Amino acid sequence: MADPHPPGPDTVDPRNAGLVNVANGLTVVRLLLVPVFVVFLVEAGHPASTGWRLAALAAFGVASLTDFLDGQLARSRGLVTDFGKIADPIADKALTGAALISLTALGELPGWVTALILAREIGVTALRFAVIRRGVIAASAGGKLKTLLQIAAICLYLLPPSLSPPALVKEIVMGAALVVTLVTGVDYVVRAVRLTRQPARQHGSANQAGSVTQDGSATQDGSATQAGSASQDSGTGHDGRQTHDRA
Repeated sequence: MADPHPPGPDTVDPRNAGLVNVANGLTVVRLLLVPVFVVFLVEAGHPASTGWRLAALAAFGVASLTDFLDGQLARSRGLVTDFGKIADPIADKALTGAALISLTALGELPGWVTALILAREIGVTALRFAVIRRGVIAASAGGKLKTLLQIAAICLYLLPPSLSPPALVKEIVMGAALVVTLVTGVDYVVRAVRLTRQPARQHGSANQAGSVTQDGSATQDGSATQAGSASQDSGTGHDGRQTHDRA
């Protein structure tokens, strides 16, 4: 019998996604833009060269845009790959780290700000890889706000003097980015600890979260009903739709 609900583009099996795809291509572009951005910023030196400064800002802006696009494309088109899972966070941290370190080297940003942000970013990335076997910790609203504030703050610091806002404005935005960065880092650690304390998932168990009843609806405690419902980490309900066990 034909499936009345054929899978959409976001239900493509990630195992069928090839290594060479548009999402991974954007991630590689972001990595390649990091040294280009650094060269432009170093050439600008202390904010005196408007042309080089704007070039550095443009490179940073394009690289940041690829960060948004590659994630959207990977999820919507089923292009999630092991390479992308590893390269994407590395590219993100490389871009942010290069910007903060360069600004500190130019004497425009206090070293302790850069150190705190980088410590949080590197620590969270290491923690993500450490718990990935137990599940994926979904990005929170705070995490998205953190990214936006970091990008906004760095862009303000990259502006040439003729276009730059008052120093107080830049300091306030960077301060907000720092606070949200640290708070979300603590939240991530708490969620990771909770995840590691959960029992390891067992495929095929009748008590797995994500089991579905015969009519395709999920039971509250994840247990399968006697009406022939399936129970798997990614089980298929009677109506053919997929349910996924997500941390």
